[in-house]
Amino acid sequence: MFGALEQLLELLDLERLEVNLFRGVSAKNGRDRIFGGQVLAQALVAAGRTVEGIHAHSLHGYFLRPGDPDTPIVFEVDRIRDGRSFSTRRVVAVQKGEAIFNMSVSYQVDEVGLEHQIDTDLPSVPEGELYEDVIRAEIEKYAGAVEHDDRRFDLPIEVRTVEGLHMFSSKERPPTTRTWMRARGSLSDDPTLHQCVLAYASDLTLMVSAIHPHPIGLTAPGFRTASLDHAMWFHRRFRFDDWLLFDQESPVTANARGFARGAFYDASGTLVASCTQEGLLRYEPPA
Repeated sequence: MFGALEQLLELLDLERLEVNLFRGVSAKNGRDRIFGGQVLAQALVAAGRTVEGIHAHSLHGYFLRPGDPDTPIVFEVDRIRDGRSFSTRRVVAVQKGEAIFNMSVSYQVDEVGLEHQIDTDLPSVPEGELYEDVIRAEIEKYAGAVEHDDRRFDLPIEVRTVEGLHMFSSKERPPTTRTWMRARGSLSDDPTLHQCVLAYASDLTLMVSAIHPHPIGLTAPGFRTASLDHAMWFHRRFRFDDWLLFDQESPVTANARGFARGAFYDASGTLVASCTQEGLLRYEPPA
């Protein structure tokens, strides 16, 4: 029986239907919609299979419709441009004749140039059980507030933190979150695979920081959330079967939308990737 990571890697192994056409399926986890990070990662896989010897440096995607986990997804790749240094791809994910997600991806050949980054204080790297496997721990703690199924929350990504995510708490908190993340097992040496699995993981906790300043939790009656768009930048090579610190903050929520940004650092403190996301945060408390 496959573990959660092996199941994710199987989902990312898309079927090629034509030169620029791919088909993927979704996890059978009992949810009524597809996890946005899965579609994001699969779209990046599809785009990556139309380039050679070059790796993504940025992506910008929009979630258009909720995906149906029981229906295959067709990924259409448009080869916008191939230049000497940069290549651009556009990917549209389609179900039942309708687009559910679209994304632009830019690729660049490896170059040597200027380098700098701002300093940041990193907490210590997780060792043993020093940090909770936080998503599972919080779901188990609040199992009475949500429909709980162990299979549903057997994540392919290990997520650990000292302070907790407080996903279900109604206590107001600063709009920040810090988590250590890594794949729950070993990955191959393919840099593109590490980018795709990180893209999947980047959608797990990013919007939590936008909820923290408000006296509601994810299960509050009348509270609805959904990812609207997502952008990532890959600055340096990394391995996602090693620990990465995901440092997240939300500068603003407005017009029923929350905005959050995050930075991924390796254990040495090197900034390897950044991301931003805007999500629907619609709260209509019961009368």
